[in-house]
Amino acid sequence: MKKLILIPAFVLFVSVISLAQDIAGDWNGTLNVNGAELRLVLHIAKTPDGTLKSTLDSVDQGAKDIPVTSTTLQDGALSLKVDRIGGGYEGKVNKDAREIAGTWSQGTSFPLAFHRGGIAEKAAPRPAVPSDIDGDWGGTLDTGMGKLRLALHITNTDDGLTATMDSLDQNAKGMPVTTITRNGSSLKFEMKVIGGAYEGTIHPDVQSFAGTWTQLGKSWPLTFTKVKDTAELERKRPQNPMRPYPYKDLDVTYKNPKAGIELAATLTIPEGRGPFPAVLLMAGSGPHDRDETLMGHKPFLVLADYLTRKGIVVLRADKRGCGKSGGDYSQAVMEDFASDADAGVAYLKSRPEVDPKRIGLIGHSEGGLEAPMVAVKNPGVAFVVLMAGPGVKGSEILRAQQKLIEASIGKSSAEIEKDAVTQREIFAILGKDEDDSAREKELRAALAGTVPDAQIGLQIKVLNSPWFRDFVKYDPAPTLSKLACPVLAINGEKDLQVPPGQNLPAIRKALETAGNKHFEVTELPGLNHLFQDANTGAIGEYAEIEETMSPVALEKISSWILKQSAAGTAKVPEKMAKAGVD
Repeated sequence: MKKLILIPAFVLFVSVISLAQDIAGDWNGTLNVNGAELRLVLHIAKTPDGTLKSTLDSVDQGAKDIPVTSTTLQDGALSLKVDRIGGGYEGKVNKDAREIAGTWSQGTSFPLAFHRGGIAEKAAPRPAVPSDIDGDWGGTLDTGMGKLRLALHITNTDDGLTATMDSLDQNAKGMPVTTITRNGSSLKFEMKVIGGAYEGTIHPDVQSFAGTWTQLGKSWPLTFTKVKDTAELERKRPQNPMRPYPYKDLDVTYKNPKAGIELAATLTIPEGRGPFPAVLLMAGSGPHDRDETLMGHKPFLVLADYLTRKGIVVLRADKRGCGKSGGDYSQAVMEDFASDADAGVAYLKSRPEVDPKRIGLIGHSEGGLEAPMVAVKNPGVAFVVLMAGPGVKGSEILRAQQKLIEASIGKSSAEIEKDAVTQREIFAILGKDEDDSAREKELRAALAGTVPDAQIGLQIKVLNSPWFRDFVKYDPAPTLSKLACPVLAINGEKDLQVPPGQNLPAIRKALETAGNKHFEVTELPGLNHLFQDANTGAIGEYAEIEETMSPVALEKISSWILKQSAAGTAKVPEKMAKAGVD
C-alpha cells in the first residue's frame, strides 16, 4: 500500500552482541539530506549480559529516545538496524573509540560520522516584531489515499521568517522548514529533509493562503487557515478511556525462552474475586505497540478497556522489537510472533487472577493468522476470536486488497489492471529460490516507472523482508483445518483489506473440515477493517472517523467470550489434539 511519507522518522528498537571496544555513552553526528542538516544523538548502553542497547535522538525533528532495532559491534564494526523506515547504519570505530565513520542507508546512502559526546543546541534566532502571518495555521492534504492534517507554525525573527510543521495524523511534530520567504502576497517554503515544497498566495484578509504542495514528483492543492489554538486541529477519540480505571492496570514483562527475549505488556484485571477468563490480544501487520496504535486510534486500548469492564483479564504486548519489547522485528516472521503469543499464554497461566482453563486469543488481521498457529499446538488455548482474520493465501488477499483500495480512490479499471500485472510479476519474483541481492535486482526492474525513484529503495526493503515473503506464500487453511477449540470469526462488511466475501467462507470451510462444532462466522454490517462504522471502508476514512471500534463489535466479542466461559470450553477430541501438536 503506497502512502505519502512526510518525514523519514528515525525509528526503532533493541540489541545484539558487542565485544572489544567500549562504545557505551553518547555520540553525535550530522546527516546531510538534500541540502538539509539533521543533527543526531546516539545513546548506547551496555546491558549486564554484555549486549548493546541504543536509542536515537533526531534533534531537528524533535524526536527523542527513539529505540533502535538492533545494535551490533563486532571487530570494531558497528551496525544499527532501523527497519520500520528501511534504514540502517554501518560504521567503523576508530582505535581510541572517539569516532565512528560510516554510512547511513535509507533507500539511498549518505555519509555519516559520529563523535563522542552530546550535541550543542543551536542558538535560536532572536524574536522580532511579529509579522501579520506569525502564528499557527492548519491545513489538510488530500493525497487520494487519505487526508493528512498539517499544522504550520510561523515566527518572525531578526534573521527573517522561520517555521516548523506538524503532520498530526503521522504523529510527526516540529519538522524543520528549511527556508520560508514572503514576497507581497506570495508565500513559499521548502522542507529539504522530506523533499517537499509549498507555493501559495496569501488571502487579502490574511486569514488563509492557498497553493500547492509538491513532494516526490507529485503535487496536491493545499490551503492553510489561521487557527487560534492548534488543539482544535486534534482528532477527537471519545472511546479512549480516562484514568482512573475501574480495574487494575499493570505494566508487566515476561520472557519468551524459545526466542531468548523479554516482552513488555499491559495487564488489566477486573475488580472483584477471580479467577477470571482471560485473553491475549494479537495485533495486525506492522511494528505495533501494545495498543495497536494507528491513524490516531488505539484499538487495543479501547478493546482491552471494554473487555476488562466485562470481567475479562486482558494482556496486550508490544510486538517483539517494538516499544519496550526485546527482539529484532526486522527478521521476524509469523511463526516468531506466534511464539511470542505462546509465551503470553504461559504468562497468563502463571497469574493467580486467571482461570487457566479459560484463556483465549483475539487476533486482528495478521494476528488472525497467528492465533490459530498457537491454538493448534497449545491445548491450553480455550478459544480463539478472529477479527478480520485471513482465510486464504496472502498473495490472494493482496490481489483483492489492491483492486478494492485502488477503486476506492478513483483509479480507472485500466490503471488497476496495469498495477495488477506489476503485482503478479512481483509475487513471481518473491516466489523464486534465490538470494536477496538477485531478488532485489529483479524487484528494482519490476518497480521502475511505477513509483518515484526516491521510494523504490524503501519499497524493495519491504517486499524483500522475511515477513512479507512469508506472508505472500502462507495459506492459513491447513492450520484452520486443525483448529478444534471454539472460534468466533468476524469481519466488517466494508473491509477492503481483508474482504469478508473472500475470507469468511474460506474460514467456515476450513473449520468444517476440522470437524469443529463450536464456531461462529459473522459479517458485521457497515464496519471497516478496524471495525469502525464506515461510509465506504476506504483507508482514508480511518483517521477521520471519531469512533475507534463499533460498540456492536465490542459487544459481540465480549458476549461470545463470556458465553464460552460460562458453558466451559469444548473438550478437544484426542485425535485432533494430537494432530495439532505434531
